Amino acid sequence: MASWTTSQAAVAAPVQRKTRRATAARARSKARARGGILWIAVSAALLAGVVFVNVAVLRLNLDLDNATRERTKLRAENAALQSELSRLLASPRIQARATNELHLEPADPATIGYVDLSR
Repeated sequence: MASWTTSQAAVAAPVQRKTRRATAARARSKARARGGILWIAVSAALLAGVVFVNVAVLRLNLDLDNATRERTKLRAENAALQSELSRLLASPRIQARATNELHLEPADPATIGYVDLSR
């Protein structure tokens, strides 16, 4: 029979399996960190794009507002000019109609007298 002696029962050194696991865990941690950084960069790029589009839309709205304001101003000027033209064209027409249909003549300024009511 065999007997165990203290010299034969020597304990072997433990295998360093933890280092492999730690190395794998560190590699996974680095991969996660890279993935997180990538998502942050993608999110930042998307947000920058949204801000750029919003600024562009605001500028277009300002340009549209200026164009609308100028269009309104031009329409008001056109209306004033049409009114002035209509007034200028109406006077001779009214005088001609009064002369032809009603047989009215303009008064001679030399024959007109004024009454002074201030006394």
